[in-house]
Amino acid sequence: MQEHKVSPDDEQEFYEHHRFLVDPGQQPVRIDKFLTDRIAHVSRSKVQSAADAGAILVNDKPVKSSYKIKPGDIISVVMPHPPHEFELIAEDIPFEIVFEDEDIIVVNKAAGMVVHPGYGNYTGTLLNALLYYFQESEAQPLLVHRIDKDTSGILVVAKNERSQAVLSKCFFEHDIDRKYVALVWGDFDKEQGTIEGNIGRSIRNRKIMDIYPDGEVGRTAITHYKVLERFRYVTLIECSLETGRTHQIRAHMKHIGHSLFNDEAYGGNAILKGTTFTKYRQFVENCFKELPRQALHAKSLGFKHPASKKNVFFDSEIPEDMQAVINKWRLYTTTH
Repeated sequence: MQEHKVSPDDEQEFYEHHRFLVDPGQQPVRIDKFLTDRIAHVSRSKVQSAADAGAILVNDKPVKSSYKIKPGDIISVVMPHPPHEFELIAEDIPFEIVFEDEDIIVVNKAAGMVVHPGYGNYTGTLLNALLYYFQESEAQPLLVHRIDKDTSGILVVAKNERSQAVLSKCFFEHDIDRKYVALVWGDFDKEQGTIEGNIGRSIRNRKIMDIYPDGEVGRTAITHYKVLERFRYVTLIECSLETGRTHQIRAHMKHIGHSLFNDEAYGGNAILKGTTFTKYRQFVENCFKELPRQALHAKSLGFKHPASKKNVFFDSEIPEDMQAVINKWRLYTTTH
């Protein structure tokens, strides 16, 4: 059995935890039984829940728990967190709780905080903080999605395996309502629009994503946007995601010539619009210092509650650093 990290192509950051190549002489058997027999300390019901959430893949495609395996099938079990190759440490790190009940906890993640431990970030993450917060209870923090380190905003975490399976299925099927607020370079000709284009890892730089319009590389990605406020040189927009790929908004906005303000990875940390006058340049550089990250905030998240099945919705305020820069642009464009 192999267990290793695979390169994630989704905002949920799915990682391969188990991989099996079915033997040539293998008789047909249900995949839930096959996996229960081969993965230690796992129940059949847990495997079935994972399949319901789209986490059991055969030849890179999700299958139901009733699927009967065939010789030569490649079976993968994927999760929204990397395999733990080190001990997770509970750390007393403050974080903002928006909502909590027996099944879920909704947090407003601060910019600069990594969601889960990984290469280069073994401590100081939201998962470390949640482990400390839950240490006196039976709850366990189970991730179902993520947002980038330097993106702030709303994130839901499951507190038990049943909730994780239900929520993971919602994200897998894109049956959620999430909206982001972004400050981007340039002005728009229209009030709203849709960006479509497959997203995949950049050939030149594996740390960022590229758009592949022909659809032969990457995965389908659709972003809807609408203008909230115009500041001549930059624009405040709301983005609604139909899919949730890694860096989707950042890559899509760069693709249409509107990189996020101060998004270093996607070229937004250069002065892309405006004049060459020293005062203007100094103003933009002051904004960069005020907001030393990409101007992106996961403002709201709506989904069906995993236990009550009722629709729930959580909203948040734009964080201070981003709001301060918005205010600066508003003042600048009304006085210059």
